[in-house]
Amino acid sequence: MEAFFRTHTYLVEHTDAPVRRQLMDEIDWDDRLIGIKGTRGVGKTTFLLQYAKEHFDTHDRKCLYVNMNNFYFQGRGISKFAGEFYRNGGKVLLIDQVFKEPDWSHELRMCYDQYPGLKIVFTGSSVMRLKEENPELNNIVKSYNLRGFSFREFINLLTGNTFRSYTLDEILGDHERITRTILPKVSPMKYFQDYLHHGFYPFFREHRNYSENLLKTMNMMTEVDILLIKQIELKYLTKIKKLFYQLAVEGAKAPNISQLANDVETSRATVMNYIKYLADARLINIIYPQGQEFPKKPSKVMLHNTNLMHAIYPNEIVRQDVMETFFVNSLWKDHKVNQAGKDSYYLVDDRRKFRICDAGSRSKMRNNPDIVYARYNTEIGKDNQIPLWLLGFLY
Repeated sequence: MEAFFRTHTYLVEHTDAPVRRQLMDEIDWDDRLIGIKGTRGVGKTTFLLQYAKEHFDTHDRKCLYVNMNNFYFQGRGISKFAGEFYRNGGKVLLIDQVFKEPDWSHELRMCYDQYPGLKIVFTGSSVMRLKEENPELNNIVKSYNLRGFSFREFINLLTGNTFRSYTLDEILGDHERITRTILPKVSPMKYFQDYLHHGFYPFFREHRNYSENLLKTMNMMTEVDILLIKQIELKYLTKIKKLFYQLAVEGAKAPNISQLANDVETSRATVMNYIKYLADARLINIIYPQGQEFPKKPSKVMLHNTNLMHAIYPNEIVRQDVMETFFVNSLWKDHKVNQAGKDSYYLVDDRRKFRICDAGSRSKMRNNPDIVYARYNTEIGKDNQIPLWLLGFLY
């Protein structure tokens, strides 16, 4: 136990979180069992350590961070360790990568039942279905998602500003005033291309080649998160990777499931399942027509965020696809996005039509008052024409 406390102290003291994540204030920290899901690279470990730093003295033995990567836990259950910690005055146990423990959901249930004064906050992969696949946790765990940096967080980090987030209703109803409060302090367009290229994952701050690091992260998402958690045999890994690459290079469009099945040498049903796994891993986003969902065929598949596009096929990127990917990714946290009647429109929350368009385009486009035009290549908007970058302030 002493070794774990020494590690905890070192990690908390050396935690560097220059941007306070908004999720920190959205979580009800009074709950006894809290699950924080997120894809690799979004900062889940830093998030746990930052919580410890904010709420406990560095040497306070009431709080302890542990990582299930530690070989100590091979053959030892979480509940036994938690019990020892609890009996010695422990109050908050922070468990990183809980899915590395084979029987993790049962172990957490035992902790919840046996140690009523213990709070457990754990992190897991975005692929995990905490409640659907673990019914014993259904009524006791509160689940949250930690996302990559928003454009707002990216700007705040690089400029030292503290711009707040806005709801979609606020942006649509008051975007002209909002931009007037931001533009005197910073020019968003100076940072927008950098964000699209490397701003989503916090590890861009590390002194390593970002694209190479991201490629390694993507491989870990498929090799560990999908295969391990979904319990898929290793021999199918190449098929999943090939499918992912095919979807990536085809761009944001409706997938040809029969052709993909032929290319990957598997069945249509398996391709649809793999697509769902890739979406769960936050590698792609699936867009359906209104009123439809999995296992129906998607009307469009796109990469989850623009950074992935630049890492996989930088020489073949279509600018319109990049902007639509940014749009869907920004709205994905709190809103439902469907394909509207025409391919060029998105339907948000079953009631608002959006079109993503280039403000610098010379094409004569009739303005439809029933459509919101999210325009790129501009810092300002007017009426139902909003600057696309401002949707990066939704969280």
